[in-house]
Amino acid sequence: MFPSYSSQSRAENAEAFVADLFEASGWEVNRLPKGSRTDPDLIVRRGIQHFVVEIKALAEGRADRVIPLLSQAILQAQAQAIDAGNAQPLAVIFVENASQSLSKQVGSFAEQYAPNVAVGLVSRRGLRYFQGGKLEELNAEPEVLQWDRSTPSNQSVNLFSDLNQWMLKVLLAPEIPAHLLQAPRQRYQSGFELAEAAKVSPMSASRFLKQLRNEAYLDDSSRYIALVRRAELFRRWQSALMRPSPELPMRFLIRGPAQQQIRSLVASHEGEACLGLFAAADALQLGHVNGVPPYLYVPKLPRPDNKKWRALVAASPSETPDLIVRQALSPKSTFRGAVHQDGLVVSDVIQVWLDVANHPSRGIEQAELIYEKALRPIMNNGNR
Repeated sequence: MFPSYSSQSRAENAEAFVADLFEASGWEVNRLPKGSRTDPDLIVRRGIQHFVVEIKALAEGRADRVIPLLSQAILQAQAQAIDAGNAQPLAVIFVENASQSLSKQVGSFAEQYAPNVAVGLVSRRGLRYFQGGKLEELNAEPEVLQWDRSTPSNQSVNLFSDLNQWMLKVLLAPEIPAHLLQAPRQRYQSGFELAEAAKVSPMSASRFLKQLRNEAYLDDSSRYIALVRRAELFRRWQSALMRPSPELPMRFLIRGPAQQQIRSLVASHEGEACLGLFAAADALQLGHVNGVPPYLYVPKLPRPDNKKWRALVAASPSETPDLIVRQALSPKSTFRGAVHQDGLVVSDVIQVWLDVANHPSRGIEQAELIYEKALRPIMNNGNR
């Protein structure tokens, strides 16, 4: 996807690589000439997002070398952001090859010591990891297996990865009312068109469509990308999510009307919280089960010392919780598809159907009702 820069210095390679990465994702990139050591390497903008970027390059993806350099990049980016006025700081480490383990260490370090600074780890071998600044949509897993000759060419990929679930929703969106699913509503003739609409990389869309075609879920006679054998596809999708998700029963520190407090809590965490399961079904006018505490999805469970969630405390085993905060297993699919209902951010209809089915409190009944009222027509459209 990106050109080779073997004739340039490592630092120049890294800057060019990161610049191309942002441009390929629709960002405006200002590649600055180096006037002094205090100048940022790049300035990137998209809409209201505006970052000064400090980039450090290493040959080896070793944590004992990456973390000190990341620390330096964070400090420089913070100073450059102050000089730039309204820009946010972004510190990026570029290495030739990086592991998922290294990305976790980078994220953990930034969360502990620089929670207000966006950080990134990128590798020429495919891994992209960003944390903070709502840059997580740039993330991608390593693509090394795709080019590894020892790997069989027909090796399957996870059809129900986070981004793949989102792309399934994008393909189905034209058949679902807008108040039940937030997604683009076009028809697509190519993987590139799908990638543009879903805001994923062309490589991700290409792999996704190839897997759909390999498993006979695409109508090859259609002019547009069209899903077939949908009932089986949805059954597999539901089964893929049959695993526990971390959650915390919580109550509000200051007692008051719980529904009003939940509404305020969701509003104060825009893009990072949405109603899920039965409460979401109620908000979508598809509710069926009463008496279950509201579920609130978050990208990651809040830590006890997180001031952004100070309105909540853990409920004791003897208390009835005001809500249950659950970590979304598929955060991109969950939050990108979420809809706004009466001032609340609510999981989309497909997400609710997927999630309630495995809940012990009459979840099967709730899922069946959603299927009959909202999803059956979608299944019928794929019977060819």
